[in-house]
Amino acid sequence: MPLWQLLAFNALVLVAAYLVLWVIAVRLRDVSFIDAWWPTGMALLAWTSMALSGGSGLHGWILALLVTAWALRLGPHLLRRWRAHGADRRYEEMLADGQARGWSFGLSALIFVFAPQMPLQLLVALPVQMGQVETPLGLGPLAIIGAALAVFGLVFEAIGDAQLDRFKSDPANKGKVLDTGLWRYTRHPNYFGDACLWWGLYLVAAETGLGLWSFLGPILITFLLTKGSGAPTVEKGMENRRPEYAAYIRRTSGFIPWPPRKD
Repeated sequence: MPLWQLLAFNALVLVAAYLVLWVIAVRLRDVSFIDAWWPTGMALLAWTSMALSGGSGLHGWILALLVTAWALRLGPHLLRRWRAHGADRRYEEMLADGQARGWSFGLSALIFVFAPQMPLQLLVALPVQMGQVETPLGLGPLAIIGAALAVFGLVFEAIGDAQLDRFKSDPANKGKVLDTGLWRYTRHPNYFGDACLWWGLYLVAAETGLGLWSFLGPILITFLLTKGSGAPTVEKGMENRRPEYAAYIRRTSGFIPWPPRKD
């Protein structure tokens, strides 16, 4: 199947999925569960691409299995977080902007949340889609390095999330800042791990024919995590809610792990 047809089919799959999720969000009056769909949808795109391309090369299987392992860990984690903590402040602020213009909850959710996320998901997942179209027989050094980087990112992200969950589960830590474990070296180990995973998947895909041109995916997710809806929105107002956070920012790297600076 030509690449444009594969991407068009995947886009239709996402449109259908997001419409169903939008209906659920309107009924719940909450869109925050959409975060749990993000990794799940990535895995779905990998497998539909493999089916449509008719490929079963080693590169394609590695891409599909790695992104699925990531989704099986991150999707349920985000769903549990939503069930435990309720609506996400970031999404509430987005919806408040729309409703301040006189829009309904459904229209605000569609315009600010669901409509933007669908094309972003399609673009970020380019490596696991384009890497399925032309797969060589054997693995080269680039794919091996990429697979190792993806596994590293998956584990790094999982450890960071586990440390944060453990910290938040202790009532004594309310209002405090986690600055131990991986969080001692980066303020966002989960985001750094996520970026490593997608750059690793890109390296695997880059060893195939069309996969080399899927670099927009890891570039886009890195931008979103560091400058878009990731770190900036998480840290917005954090100094007001946690007085220790200003000092934490001064001594701790914002993204790439690095030994902390002295206050």
